[in-house]
Amino acid sequence: MKTLILDEPGRFRLTTTDPPGSPAPGEALIRVKRIGICGTDLHAYRGKQPFFTYPRILGHELGVEVVEVGVGVQNVSVGDICAVEPYLNCGSCFSCRNGKTNCCASLQVLGVHTDGGMRELILVPARKLHPSKKLTLEQLALVETLGIGAHAVQRAEVKPGETVLVFGAGPIGLTVMTFAKITGARVIAADVNAGRLEFAKAAVGIEETILVGDNTLSDLEKATNGDLSPAVFDATGNPQSMMGAFQFVSFGGRLTFVGLFQGDVTFNDPFFHRRELTLLSSRNATPSDFTNIIKLMESGEIDTNPWITHQADIADVEAKFPDWLLPESKVIKALVHI
Repeated sequence: MKTLILDEPGRFRLTTTDPPGSPAPGEALIRVKRIGICGTDLHAYRGKQPFFTYPRILGHELGVEVVEVGVGVQNVSVGDICAVEPYLNCGSCFSCRNGKTNCCASLQVLGVHTDGGMRELILVPARKLHPSKKLTLEQLALVETLGIGAHAVQRAEVKPGETVLVFGAGPIGLTVMTFAKITGARVIAADVNAGRLEFAKAAVGIEETILVGDNTLSDLEKATNGDLSPAVFDATGNPQSMMGAFQFVSFGGRLTFVGLFQGDVTFNDPFFHRRELTLLSSRNATPSDFTNIIKLMESGEIDTNPWITHQADIADVEAKFPDWLLPESKVIKALVHI
């Protein structure tokens, strides 16, 4: 079967590998149809992804078709098309026992810690499949991306009417904006790229934006009558942005890091204490996030069609991938077909 392997930073190899065998009890054999490319994949290609080793088969944003199911599988049937929850958790550690399967102590994420979906067939636990009879494969491939924003907004306990400031208008930032809006918050998008802010207006319906620069703080103060934002999200994965984000949080507010980078985050402790800030991290998503997102997409409340700006066949990824890293390519979401 066709398989695309990232052998080392900057070098893909398209090859053939043996297909997996039949599924064990509780497993499903799935045919991968669509693969979303996200920041994790881009960082891996650059050699800057934490928790990563090479060689690796990338691919964790998947739209798939069920080919065969093992004994005891009841949630999906042969022929179903599904989104894949790519977080392989143990089910027995402290976090799993307390419902936080997204940050299992021994978590293995497809395409990151273990080989993922850039191949024709793969075996997965059937409980990680989320079927839909209404959504397309393209939509299903974006469910995992949406889950990142859904979980972050839930984790920050965003309230209706709150002013939410989101740094980063890339795919993850867009998902945070989407679910903050669904919650009923007032959303302000901030980015260094004016084109991405325009995209956020068109694709997500964001009405207020701030172009990040020398006047970012004063722009936010004007927009909030000096209150700043009680819920700030940083979805940039940029250390300067993340460490600078504290100054935009209201007294008593929350700062949530959705992106991450290889390094240490530092901040001024007296400033942090004076404002009694809450600092949160947000990782991955939970099964209920996937269920809720699919319902919202099926009802039409979330439309991801404008997000898919680039597409390629798996045979062309090696040639096209470097261009997807360039700002001038204006990639929001690239999708790979197998």
